[in-house]
Amino acid sequence: MASENMTSNKKKKTASLGGGNVVAQAGILAAASILSRIIGLLYRSPLTAIIGDEGNGYYGTAINIYTIVLMVSSFGVPSAISKQMAQKMAVGDYKNAQKVFHCSMIYALAVGIAGSLLLYFGAGALVPPNSVPVLQVFAPTVFLFGILGVLRGYFQANQSMLQTSVSQILEQIANAVVSILAAYLLMRTVVGQGQTAEAIRGAMGSALGTGSGVLVALLFMIAVYMRHRGMFMARVRADSEHEEEPFGPLMKETILVITPFILSSFILNLTTSVNQTIFMKIMIGVRGWEEVMTTTLYGLFSNKAVVITNIPISIATAVAAAILPNISTSFAQGNIKETRKRSVNAIRMTLVIAVPCAVGLMALAKPVTMLLFPQWDTLDTASLLLAELAVTVVFYSVGTIMNAVLQSIGRIHMPLVSAGIALAIQTVVLCVLILFTDLGIHSLVLCSVLYSVLIFFIDSRFICKYLKMRLRIYKVYGPPVIAAVVMGVVTKIVYELIFRGGMIVLERTYFVNLIATAVSIVAAVIVYFFVLIRMGGLKRQDIVQVPKGTAILRVLERIHWM
Repeated sequence: MASENMTSNKKKKTASLGGGNVVAQAGILAAASILSRIIGLLYRSPLTAIIGDEGNGYYGTAINIYTIVLMVSSFGVPSAISKQMAQKMAVGDYKNAQKVFHCSMIYALAVGIAGSLLLYFGAGALVPPNSVPVLQVFAPTVFLFGILGVLRGYFQANQSMLQTSVSQILEQIANAVVSILAAYLLMRTVVGQGQTAEAIRGAMGSALGTGSGVLVALLFMIAVYMRHRGMFMARVRADSEHEEEPFGPLMKETILVITPFILSSFILNLTTSVNQTIFMKIMIGVRGWEEVMTTTLYGLFSNKAVVITNIPISIATAVAAAILPNISTSFAQGNIKETRKRSVNAIRMTLVIAVPCAVGLMALAKPVTMLLFPQWDTLDTASLLLAELAVTVVFYSVGTIMNAVLQSIGRIHMPLVSAGIALAIQTVVLCVLILFTDLGIHSLVLCSVLYSVLIFFIDSRFICKYLKMRLRIYKVYGPPVIAAVVMGVVTKIVYELIFRGGMIVLERTYFVNLIATAVSIVAAVIVYFFVLIRMGGLKRQDIVQVPKGTAILRVLERIHWM
């Protein structure tokens, strides 16, 4: 009996690197994602000052194509691996879970090489001439990212998000440093050859930074894996209950799991490339706009407004990565009630963050844009685009969680269906808007909103159907929406009072804006959570589950919020 207990304890210790609850793991990954996005934003401001809005446009055009190829080759790999491995580990099948890792690595290597070759040799057919050298610099990154994705998925399957979190932060730091230095140095090599030549070289430097960041993250993940490899292999050797599956069938199973994830990610993000292509082709070829002006406007949309809204959306991506193996485990064990509970909680907690972020960006669109991208001649346009795009934060965030839930319960093709339907509808609408209206760049914003709304509603129907459940609309959505509206009004008033008063005293716009924005954000957080807690939208058990939740709860009790 003692021997059996020791064996059981050993299995428990080696079963997972994470050991914590899913909210804590999601919190770790979300915090890292936010920090990574903040680093990304902080370096984009000086980088934009160096390469200009024209260089930003070339970079944005190239990175959209790079992202599409990345989606096809490897972007969905971490989620697919974590799901497949988590389901096998849920029943103690560590031998074949490890073999899935090996199959996934082979897949990532093969597809990564193909993707890199496509970007380098096919750049001329994929982007306008001025963006070709930028896209070619991106090419090797596809290969590196595939390997990185497999390693991240491996640790996520073990419900340990710390390794992925640290790698994301290291990736962004390296990206920021190399992007700024490389852009500056490369632009110096073409001084005197014209603004466009300098903008192209600057965009190439920014692309080089992206690749450098992925390389640094990959080296870190390899080092971490080698450190824990002994524990992983001990776990495999201790598994005497399962036989190794033949390589061929397991490789086929791995591909069948990975492919829907990749296709879903591909179609979900194909809209960016499709919209870019339609916008560029029609505006330049049909409406007669100049390439420089069109590219610059697109850069304001993609590299300013979209970049800012991606910060809160990254929280949902982190939560999705954390809940996928967790929900996959409960579903594999046949516990449908627990699966429903975890799914609803994930949606509810995502809304608690996404809704106030969206409202906050609407209320402080110009102050935030001024703070991060102080290019005064394009400030009004960029901030208007951000305010219009802010609502997508809610729909994309919840849609991301719903996709993860559907994939976790084995309905891996459903996100593909919803994304395909949404893409088809928004593409038709975009063509009509660009051809027959004068909305210009705002057509892209409207179609982005439409796309996110369609994904949200279609996935909602799928989840309710396959989990045989009903989402209680007011209980799930009501409290965060009401609290966020109150917060938005207070935030706008606080900002205007401080900014106008500060300008009378200091007359230094950027510095006064910095102070007013910081104070209004603090006020927004206080007001939002006070109203949310009073409405019952955040309960004791929710707070306890977050990192340092017990300490936070004690503080809230002292100030009589709970």
